[in-house]
Amino acid sequence: MKSKQMFSKKLDKKDIAIINELNKDARASFREIARKLGVATTTVINKYNRLKKLGIIKSTAPIVDREKVGYGLTAAIEIIVSKGKLMEVEKKIAKMPRVFAVYDITGEPDALILACFRTRAELNDFVKSLLVMPCIERTNTHFVLNTVKEDFRVFV
Repeated sequence: MKSKQMFSKKLDKKDIAIINELNKDARASFREIARKLGVATTTVINKYNRLKKLGIIKSTAPIVDREKVGYGLTAAIEIIVSKGKLMEVEKKIAKMPRVFAVYDITGEPDALILACFRTRAELNDFVKSLLVMPCIERTNTHFVLNTVKEDFRVFV
């Protein structure tokens, strides 16, 4: 809650409008965004640079449909980690190429990994690579059968 309050004090209405416009179309030019918002192009540029510097805007990478590029299998993998080793394990897993999210979670598992794979064999190899890590005690893997919604953009 504290970090949300910290950033909400730093965001004004123009910052929010710029973020939302970029979420709609990250390829929109600063001039185009300025025209839509009724502000000067330099205002948009300065605010965008400030939002990047603060780490609020992390990237302007494209959103790629994993299935259309061959990664049709998505898995949610719960892990239980030896006491005191969670952060170390999460950092190592986060560097793995098929992993697109690593979360600390509440409940029995310590963390949740979201990853995509081309085949079941690739997923099998990945899970086995987790199980040989010395600090991982157990995993529980869930296959995603159907994606109803997946959108990591945040409209503020």
